[in-house]
Amino acid sequence: MNLKELSKNLGLSQTTVSRALNGYPEVNEETRKRVLAFAEKINYRPNQRAKGLATGRAMAIGHVIPMSTKHEIVNPIFGDFIAGAGETYAKQGYDMHLTVVDDRSEQEAYRSLKSRGSVDGVVIHGPLKMDPRINLMRDLGLPFVVHGRSAGYPDTDYSWVDVNNHQAFVRATDLLLDLGHRRIGFVNGLERMDFAIRRRAGYVDALAKRGLATDPDLMRSEEMTEVYGYRAAVGMLGLAVPPTAFLVSSLISALGVRRAIEEAGLKMGRDISIVTHDDVLSYLQNGSDVPIFTATRSSVRHAGRLVAEMLLERIAEPTLPPRQILLEADLMVGTSTGPAPKS
Repeated sequence: MNLKELSKNLGLSQTTVSRALNGYPEVNEETRKRVLAFAEKINYRPNQRAKGLATGRAMAIGHVIPMSTKHEIVNPIFGDFIAGAGETYAKQGYDMHLTVVDDRSEQEAYRSLKSRGSVDGVVIHGPLKMDPRINLMRDLGLPFVVHGRSAGYPDTDYSWVDVNNHQAFVRATDLLLDLGHRRIGFVNGLERMDFAIRRRAGYVDALAKRGLATDPDLMRSEEMTEVYGYRAAVGMLGLAVPPTAFLVSSLISALGVRRAIEEAGLKMGRDISIVTHDDVLSYLQNGSDVPIFTATRSSVRHAGRLVAEMLLERIAEPTLPPRQILLEADLMVGTSTGPAPKS
């Protein structure tokens, strides 16, 4: 049934029915309820193109991914985030507009999305310290929400959803210190990224509170792949005084660390401990009943839903003040940790 037929059945004009379906305030509440009830009864769904024309919106949300981080597209973390956000978009009749661009063209991609009216808002992924995209979105007047935060800006100046990375890594480091570990290898993500900056600070602060200095030989920073985790661990295990534990920023990198441990003839959880950050991924599970890795855990799919809800809220009500959500990670103890070896 199309809008014309729906209007005829209700005995109302097409304009009134369209306005009732799209939440226009000039339609009285009794008429709105009647239209919505009948539409639900016959399972009517408005044509999104027509809805866009009626509301002046594109009914799409933009996600711009630079090619230098193209691994994000196949990374299960990115996939789970998009799945969570996509669920929310679909419920409200929005499509997703994914743009993959060369690094040098990223800002131009946002300008193009705005000038062509392709999207109603955007999600900023992988924020950097003092990320220039935040001011660009303000200049363009394009509604946006950041997945993460950008150190250097006041936290209340823009909308974001983030995990408390600093506190998560303080707790993870404290756990290893409580188990007697004093040589803790730190396998971090790229430290131009905000999340990695905060995780490093958590690790350093936890050591400092116990009177321990950081050792540059025990700290690595790179793109979080399995091969990187493996190479970082091989290098540290080859030191004259190797680490007895590793703190890792990604479950994917932790798999590489475990590979290096096993190749060295050591047993994870007995000879070497590992604590990792685990985003509760759909296609890369950290065990079943008992976690394989001790991990600070957060659901990136849940974060995707929250970001999408916040952005759609800002599109509907542009005058709303910025809103922030800081999620706390759970610390789950698995089989990858144990007391520091006495030797």
